[in-house]
Amino acid sequence: MALCKNQVVELTVTGVTGEGFGVARYIDEDIPAPGMVIFIPKTAIGDRLSCRIVKVQKSHAFGKPEQLLVPSPDRCESADCDAYRQCGGCNWRHVTYEAECRYKQGWVEDTMRRVGDIEAPVLALMGGDSPDRYRNKAQFPVAPGEAGPVIGFFAPRSHRIIPCRDCKLQPAGYAAVLEAVDGWMQENGIPAYNEESHTGLVRHIYIRQAAVTGEMMVCLVCTDGRLPATEALVEKLTQAAPALVSLCVNINPDRTNVILGKEGYTLWGADAIVDELCGLRFRLSPHSFYQVNHAQTEKLYRLAAQAAALTGKETVLDLYCGTGTIGLSMAHCAGAIIGVEVVEAAVRDARRNASANKIRNARFICADAAKAARQLAKEGTHPDVVVLDPPRKGCSPDLIDTVVEMAPDRVVYVSCDPATLARDLKLFAEKGYRTQWVQPVDLFPRTAHCENVTCLSRE
Repeated sequence: MALCKNQVVELTVTGVTGEGFGVARYIDEDIPAPGMVIFIPKTAIGDRLSCRIVKVQKSHAFGKPEQLLVPSPDRCESADCDAYRQCGGCNWRHVTYEAECRYKQGWVEDTMRRVGDIEAPVLALMGGDSPDRYRNKAQFPVAPGEAGPVIGFFAPRSHRIIPCRDCKLQPAGYAAVLEAVDGWMQENGIPAYNEESHTGLVRHIYIRQAAVTGEMMVCLVCTDGRLPATEALVEKLTQAAPALVSLCVNINPDRTNVILGKEGYTLWGADAIVDELCGLRFRLSPHSFYQVNHAQTEKLYRLAAQAAALTGKETVLDLYCGTGTIGLSMAHCAGAIIGVEVVEAAVRDARRNASANKIRNARFICADAAKAARQLAKEGTHPDVVVLDPPRKGCSPDLIDTVVEMAPDRVVYVSCDPATLARDLKLFAEKGYRTQWVQPVDLFPRTAHCENVTCLSRE
């Protein structure tokens, strides 16, 4: 009998996906072997369970666990977070960290072969020293509730907020900040943002804390920049968070899923916080891109420098440079660094970071990566090394063509998505750049994400 919605079946999980689903196969006389694939969240390889089918498509189905019959040896049921089974953050909190690293290693290896036809070795994943409390940034959506503001994280594929004030991926001090903002809102009648009616004031509570200096920034994302009772807000937050040095307001009046608006101001304290990374100091404003896992980022950047193989003479083109962290970390062993970033505020921070660290061989351009690369090529700039750290969607074919036309000796590709990385590596291979190795680095323990550093050389 073919599967149908709400049917309950017994299954054994035999694999996992990069998105954090367990994979099982349902076999009956009406379905030819190897059977229909069923994706089941919060399961582990080796689980035997009864599963309720919630959606059936032509080639696969989705289910949800009903009863765990035989648990996998990879399981490590966690009672330290009430929200993780519902919120969109932790995909792997129900398994040991050792198992999670093994799953991610297999995911990257499979993706490189299946999507990219990559034969280069995938090196052993670099796991984190701790799978908890590693994030230096969090953005908590806020919505109206019956007993006050609802603060937490969105459930997967929805904008329904799962209440969570002490996320185990964030520093413990963030919970006190949320309580302080909640108290200020309730005591002063300040409404949370209602997404459906597009009313209310406070949309998100954005917290960032530097791992080395300890400096904390709190940024309230609001529909209007005119906040009432600001003195009370400052008093509550400075008492709740002694490390606070910057309190900002970001203004986002639009109907949008984008968290930060274009404008904002500093309500109290400094305009930015400062952190140290790879021996350098970096200025971080609300819009600044900065990797969320400090310890793992230092490993990542050391790998990028290893792949670049600089001798002190090379020109390095750092595309998607953000606040300049990767390029500036290589500046001491390069002839010149040229950073390109489309976010103007990030470029300003990158220039300030270069100046603050007395780095004189770096310059930064505010432009789209593909356009800037084409312009540099027209000007006759021929980088020896190109560093790519694109967003999750990867590089456009135009950008890859332009990089290839520049004919660098090496390309160092840092990616947060193995699938788009594998796709782009295949395009580079077709144009004469061979992948030497792929190194997974777990910047995001307990989640379904995995960073990778890749070294390509011209054949």
